[in-house]
Amino acid sequence: MATTVTQDIQVTARCRYEAAHSDPTIGRFIFSYRITIMNRGRETVRLKSRHWIVRDSLAARRSIEGPGVVGETPTLGPGEEFSYGSMCDLRSGYGTMEGTYRMVRTQDGREFDVDIPSMSLEFPHGWN
Repeated sequence: MATTVTQDIQVTARCRYEAAHSDPTIGRFIFSYRITIMNRGRETVRLKSRHWIVRDSLAARRSIEGPGVVGETPTLGPGEEFSYGSMCDLRSGYGTMEGTYRMVRTQDGREFDVDIPSMSLEFPHGWN
């Protein structure tokens, strides 16, 4: 588990290897992750977009951008949180994911970026 706080927005990330969906013999390593975003501030904010950077030890760095997360652009009042889950695929059993969320303050429309903590994606049997 990893946590960051940027401008009163806390982001907690958890990831795990999904053996049932992976096939290491063909270079298919699937990792699930769960993100919780909590508004620790006094202003209401809305998640506008995401930007992920995925590094894979056997592949080129990927940049993934798009509106919202899992089809949603959640609005968070003070003290509210939003959680979602998704997945990431790698060609190798080792990599990282990190990035930013673009947030907007609903009162005045000011936009700002919130850090997504780095997650280590590691095939659990790779060290044997």
